[in-house]
Amino acid sequence: MPRTPSEYSVHLLLDGGHREEIRFATLPDFQQWYKTLVPKQDSSEFVNVPIKNIQGEYMVVRPSSILAIRVEPLFSSSLERYDE
Repeated sequence: MPRTPSEYSVHLLLDGGHREEIRFATLPDFQQWYKTLVPKQDSSEFVNVPIKNIQGEYMVVRPSSILAIRVEPLFSSSLERYDE
């Protein structure tokens, strides 16, 4: 039986070498955000980047500055656990 990812980590490679990681609960959530991003790919206007797992923090990005996107499925067994 195939495993189901618990969430998806999306890595954005931005112009200038900066990297950002955002997470989506489901693949359709990512696809919905991506569909709003693609039509504006050459735009220098800001678009919202959903950061649902960080309370009170927001991120906006210029679509023209996104050079690459990598989507990585995360499984609950593969999440790093810290015992302190």
